[in-house]
Amino acid sequence: MDKLFKIKKNIFKITSEEEFNTLAIEIFKHQYKNNTIYGSYVNFICKDVSKIQHYKNIPFLPIEFFRSHKIITENAEIQNVFGSSGTTNQAKSYHYVTDISLYKKAAIAAFETAYGSISDYTILALLPSYIERNDSSLVYMVNYFISKSKYQADCGFYQDSHPVLIEKLKQLKDNPSRKTLLLGVSFALLDFSEKINFPLRNIIVMETGGMKGKRKEIVREELHSILCKKFGVSSIHSEYGMTELLSQAYSHKNGIYKCPPWMKILTREINDPLTLTETGRSGGINIIDLANVNSCSFIATQDVGKCLTDGAFEITGRFDYSDTRGCNLMVE
Repeated sequence: MDKLFKIKKNIFKITSEEEFNTLAIEIFKHQYKNNTIYGSYVNFICKDVSKIQHYKNIPFLPIEFFRSHKIITENAEIQNVFGSSGTTNQAKSYHYVTDISLYKKAAIAAFETAYGSISDYTILALLPSYIERNDSSLVYMVNYFISKSKYQADCGFYQDSHPVLIEKLKQLKDNPSRKTLLLGVSFALLDFSEKINFPLRNIIVMETGGMKGKRKEIVREELHSILCKKFGVSSIHSEYGMTELLSQAYSHKNGIYKCPPWMKILTREINDPLTLTETGRSGGINIIDLANVNSCSFIATQDVGKCLTDGAFEITGRFDYSDTRGCNLMVE
């Protein structure tokens, strides 16, 4: 237990590639030993685990296992269960969280790495179809962000209150001393953009992806172009996260995401999933999220994208046989 406590403590202290690798290997060994499903998967595809000395050689668990199995490492009480939105044709994914304080710390630290102190933000959320569920990690995160804001009285969810939200934005747009975040699922932002007729100066507009069957799926460039024009902003920000992760990556414009220090993106060959691609080449997205210490930190997703030279990444689509996830956009 002392070792696990030390691991969790060091996750948010990473400042170098060497420190990331050291902790990634330590977490891999811990999960290989204590996570039954992940350990069995590693044994199935890896001949000699002792030779794994670098995070690029660590096996990545296919994300589908979160639908069919209980992915958990620590034998501890489950504090929260996050579920994906699911579709009529796909089973939901579940993330069993044994340390909700770790999720809270990861969420805040990831946001503040990209945007500064969460306490300085007025947070306005448009998350219909998420707010109705009691297991949405996105709603949990936004609620927690709101609890940390020093402007809580002005924060809130406005999916059925567009006139109220419009008046709130009128008050905030001309106040450069107040940082305001308008965060919403894609279809909700599009719906709201048709009802507003003034530019959102000084407002960060952030989409979390997902049409949820409410609108026709469109490529990210088209979505951002429409929203920029309707809202009168120069760029649309984006959040990249999912039920199976405790951490998020953020984009300030053009769908180019940057990870917090304890998270990395690698890409794998489309037709050879155990082989990584070179930087700049498209491939399946593999995610290392060291905050996932109690589930699995090494996940092979069904997103397609590419890694850039500065550690940033972009999402360029999804595998044809995978379901459309609520947290991702279809992009070219």
